[in-house]
Amino acid sequence: MGRPLAVAITGGIAAGKSEALAAFARHGAATASSDELVHRLYREDDGLKAAVRDRWGDRVFAADGEVDRAEIGRIVFADRGELDWLERELHPRVRAAVDRWVAAQTADVAVVEVPLLYETGGEARFDKVVVVTAPEEVREARRGVFADREARLVPEEEKVRRADYVFVNDGSLDELDAFAARVLEELTSSR
Repeated sequence: MGRPLAVAITGGIAAGKSEALAAFARHGAATASSDELVHRLYREDDGLKAAVRDRWGDRVFAADGEVDRAEIGRIVFADRGELDWLERELHPRVRAAVDRWVAAQTADVAVVEVPLLYETGGEARFDKVVVVTAPEEVREARRGVFADREARLVPEEEKVRRADYVFVNDGSLDELDAFAARVLEELTSSR
């Protein structure tokens, strides 16, 4: 049958992307998180580790030799130039890891949570895009310290306009689960 249908889940900070990913998994989709792939790259990609060490030295490594993501976060979210450098290192690696992962799946549908999908031009690599959004007051209550990061993101309205499927995540997990089931049914019946 070839590679599975590749679906990206994206949306704003604290909209519920991870919960949506879990709902798709419950209904039989293969699922992966770009954030988890980044964590794996920090653990396993020696080239990335070397680049990070060259850039910031030993201060971004814990006593066990693992990358200290919290320390990197403090650096890059205080300096846009440092964030730009890190994204130039990470994004090609994450894209390659996602592509390898999708190609290896045997499920009909492979769903990947990609928080910066539109910001990185990544939507062209997916067959369909699901945007999870939530009213501002709901997202504000969930997001806490991440509010300052949102200014550099594609506006929520633009994400919704460009999506194939949209879920407004202001209800119950059962509603989110039913949405994921409907989308998967539609995607698999059209193959």
